[in-house]
Amino acid sequence: MLGAISVTHPASTTLSSWTYSRTSGNRLFLSGYKPRTVSMSLSNNRSSNKKQLEGESLYLGLDFGTSGARFAIIDIVGTIQAEAKRNYPIYLNGESRDWARSWKETLFLLLEDIPLNLRKHIVSISIDGTSATTMIVDSDTGEPLWRPLLYNESCPDALPAVKSIAPPNHTVGYDPEVDSYPSWLVCQPYSHLLPSVVAPGTPIACLKEELRNKFGFQKQCVVCSGTTDSIAAFLAARATQPGKAVTSLGSTLAIKLLSNTRIEDSRFGVYSHRLDDKWLVGGASNTGGVVLRQIFTDDQLEKLSEQINPSQISLLDYYPLPKAGERFPIADPELAPRLLPRPENDVEYLHGILESIARIEAKGYGLLKELGATEVDQVFTAGGGAKNEKWTKIRERVLGLPVSRADQTEAAYGTALLAIKGDQQNIL
Repeated sequence: MLGAISVTHPASTTLSSWTYSRTSGNRLFLSGYKPRTVSMSLSNNRSSNKKQLEGESLYLGLDFGTSGARFAIIDIVGTIQAEAKRNYPIYLNGESRDWARSWKETLFLLLEDIPLNLRKHIVSISIDGTSATTMIVDSDTGEPLWRPLLYNESCPDALPAVKSIAPPNHTVGYDPEVDSYPSWLVCQPYSHLLPSVVAPGTPIACLKEELRNKFGFQKQCVVCSGTTDSIAAFLAARATQPGKAVTSLGSTLAIKLLSNTRIEDSRFGVYSHRLDDKWLVGGASNTGGVVLRQIFTDDQLEKLSEQINPSQISLLDYYPLPKAGERFPIADPELAPRLLPRPENDVEYLHGILESIARIEAKGYGLLKELGATEVDQVFTAGGGAKNEKWTKIRERVLGLPVSRADQTEAAYGTALLAIKGDQQNIL
């Protein structure tokens, strides 16, 4: 039996059952779960009327990003009790990187990193992963049947087949507005392999018995559906009003804007996620921290940034990409990186790169407005780039908007909030 998983993250298959599994005797899982439609909530209610249980109920959020993974453990009012991060170990399968093995090992290393005295109090777990990363697994064993297809991989050979069945400018996949796959996709002969879809924070199954025993989690600890890393970062920021946006400055740049209007346009890599009665619209560029680290060390970035005058406009015009290919605000799999000419002064060079990334961000928000989304009026920043104060001032000037670091900037915190949501509606 085969199943195609559009991740939350592949590591989730190790923890609990997937809702689309069509086998009743699945050997992997302690208990199954019948999918139901629930709404994703951005509520800022911290359950102040609920008595805090002094560590008796804790919630684990796991973030599997581009370059590494993190966990955050919070209590019912959102206070962080523990957090840690791990880089992915490098394993090779022939000439290609074995990502599935790296993710799985990192997952278990993170679980081991959780303090022993906290594990027994964790009642719910949720996981995020990079958007559009996909892996096909055997639904009986959970083992991958083919290497993962990563979020930043282009598949130009598949485009003719997709264009032959999809309407013009359609974003391929599940339609959150009508809670179903589009009819043109359902009628395909492989439609039985499409995964069932539930909202983020939906309880799926109890943690596998062998994992409970190995790590010391409680018997009723549940695994909940997760979301993408950039949406998790948005949830962490608790931006609850239309017009509020979150830019995630990690290895890549992703923008998310809370809008009253849904917009979708595959020409520009623009898509929307349902968020209660509103829409989380945005896109993800391949520019970001991964480009900076190709050129500078972390120590260089810190020291050079200190010397930048953020009020001064850089005349350098770059399009910083780690390699050819862009998703948003330009959808062009062959777009070449532009990082020349390089000035002799590294401060000037870094200034030009940071400002060029800010221009890409501004172009993204401008595009969302042009397509009909609610106009952005404030930007919160998440991810590692949120720590760079000079970059924040540059972006504030380029965007012409107030820009501030979110109180919580880690996607793992957002998935921990989803774990709270799942626990509160748990009927397993």
